[in-house]
Amino acid sequence: MELKNKLVVITGAARGIGRAIALHLANKGAKLAIIDLDVDAMNEVVKEIEALGTQAKAYICNISEETTVENTFEQIVKDFGHLDGLVNNAGVLRDGQLIKVKDGKVVKKMSADFFDLVVDVHMKGAFLCAREAASHMVSLGADEGVIINMSSMSYQGNFGQTNYSAAKAGMVSMSNVWSKELGRYNIRSMAIAPGTIETDMLRSMPQDALDGLTSQVPLRRIGNVKNIAQAVEQIFNNDYLSGSVIEVNGGLRV
Repeated sequence: MELKNKLVVITGAARGIGRAIALHLANKGAKLAIIDLDVDAMNEVVKEIEALGTQAKAYICNISEETTVENTFEQIVKDFGHLDGLVNNAGVLRDGQLIKVKDGKVVKKMSADFFDLVVDVHMKGAFLCAREAASHMVSLGADEGVIINMSSMSYQGNFGQTNYSAAKAGMVSMSNVWSKELGRYNIRSMAIAPGTIETDMLRSMPQDALDGLTSQVPLRRIGNVKNIAQAVEQIFNNDYLSGSVIEVNGGLRV
């Protein structure tokens, strides 16, 4: 897909990986619909995108609420008149072991609220946004469409992340299903599984902890958000990529 003048919706785009993807695609001439809950941060991203010479608009949306997602995508299509791509990037962490044991006794358990929140934001949110995006792509008669789910290397199963690993594995699986169901409409679906990427959270780690994390990566360096944005661009550009996951992890496995 040629990105110039195409409209791409990005969830969780107010900062971090989502912001980097938005700015990278804007540099390629894409128009952006920014979805997040942080109004001030979204408006800053919109200004940055507009400074690059393309259009952008911010939308406040809790992606785990069905009616809110439906209304948001209807508004996006009303504002721009078309919809060509979606990047399901929004996420949240609530890590913890399934059970924590001390002196032979269970002293803590992962709460159902932590499980529900992570699954709702990642998996249900991706489902709702993809459903609405695909519906509008078909209804508008788009020649092609792209849906990208931002998974994680944790989709293989990571210690202390029952909820997150399950949700990220679900996003990979859903992407595969959608490639089969939507291919007849020339809508492609892919997933990206980032490894250890430099974000605000990572930068806040103590240096010795960061050094230890870096030493585990075969390439001996932490990835940056641009590496993920480049993978997104690759998927848009290569019109035969569908139904699989691109791992951007420097060779690291969990």
